[in-house]
Amino acid sequence: MLLWGNKMELGRKQLLYMVKKTDFGVYLAEEDDRDASEKVLLPAKQVPDGLECGDRISVFLYKDSKDRLIATTNEPALQTGETAVLKVKEVTKIGAFLDWGLEKDLMLPYREMTVRVKPGDEVLAALYVDKSSRLCATMKVYPYLHKNSPYGIGDTVTGRVYEKSDNFGTFVAVDDKYSALIPAREGAVAAAPGKILSLRVTQVLEDGKLNVSTRKEAYKQIEDDAAMISSALDRYSGILPFDDKAAPDTIRSEFGLSKNAFKRAVGHLLKEGEISISDGHIRKKHI
Repeated sequence: MLLWGNKMELGRKQLLYMVKKTDFGVYLAEEDDRDASEKVLLPAKQVPDGLECGDRISVFLYKDSKDRLIATTNEPALQTGETAVLKVKEVTKIGAFLDWGLEKDLMLPYREMTVRVKPGDEVLAALYVDKSSRLCATMKVYPYLHKNSPYGIGDTVTGRVYEKSDNFGTFVAVDDKYSALIPAREGAVAAAPGKILSLRVTQVLEDGKLNVSTRKEAYKQIEDDAAMISSALDRYSGILPFDDKAAPDTIRSEFGLSKNAFKRAVGHLLKEGEISISDGHIRKKHI
């Protein structure tokens, strides 16, 4: 989005007037006024042929290596408040540096990482202005994701894991821009930040955020879960040391299933005559 008629804003694309020409570039301002109090340099190598005083030009404003505001006609991968997937170019003592399409790489401070990164990694990041008025990246993208996705219950979507919480679950960015969550009640998700998952939308909340699941609909998932429990019984020599009344944490730790999903799968195995339940244990019948 272009800003027009606003104060020069760091990290945004803007339409500005050319007001002065020099050997090393041209100066741009909000108004067509050579004496404007606030001007920004567009270096000579970036000035398009034929640009004259009074002409408008679209530029992005950032800071150069000497921390001076400067304009560029190059296209950044994102503007302040936006998210994008960026490649890690270098990791140093102060953080990582990301390729975002400009000559000066974008810094990702260690405090803004959700996991440690290495050169070549691709990370979902948002752009913000820090307390020192510098542009930085953050992997803590929750506040920057959109809540107006086009998806509804039952839709299959692609999401990138960006953060995990023991209390809430696994936070996911659908299409790298929409806010979604795999709730903790779904059970453990074996996916670190950066992992891309195929997901099913289970709920659209009032604020537009999505609840999603790695699992199929319950009636389709039962057979897979039952097979997993059957394999676990084989590992336990045919006797599971708890039954379907076990604590949810025990079930989640062993199988990564919610208690309801576990009970459905155990019920399926009972119906098929593969197991029996007695004395707080589940037993495989052929043992």
